[in-house]
Amino acid sequence: VQLQASGGGLVQPGGSLRLSCEPSGRLFNIKTMGWYRQAPGNQRELVATITSGGNTNYADSVKGRFTISSDNAKDTVYLQMNSLKPEDTAVYYCKITVEVLREYDYWGQGTQVTVSS
Repeated sequence: VQLQASGGGLVQPGGSLRLSCEPSGRLFNIKTMGWYRQAPGNQRELVATITSGGNTNYADSVKGRFTISSDNAKDTVYLQMNSLKPEDTAVYYCKITVEVLREYDYWGQGTQVTVSS
């Protein structure tokens, strides 16, 4: 199973984008879904996660601006990004963690988000 991330692009400061991440096949025993990002020269960092029960967690830098959601019927995770800032520029990666005896992470290929005027 591969994860396909989409929705990135170039947007002006203050603009919005919606990222989507959909698997190529059905996943079972999903524990969490999440978005991470990596800017040039920086380590990959957590942006937001959502559990199978719907509990969410956000990085302080995106609280109040980004919203993570999921469609459990499609095993798809979304990231609505509003009030974007230049410092949000990064490659965004999705991750889905499943638990079958042990945890296993599926990563998407990344989608570029550039916030610039």
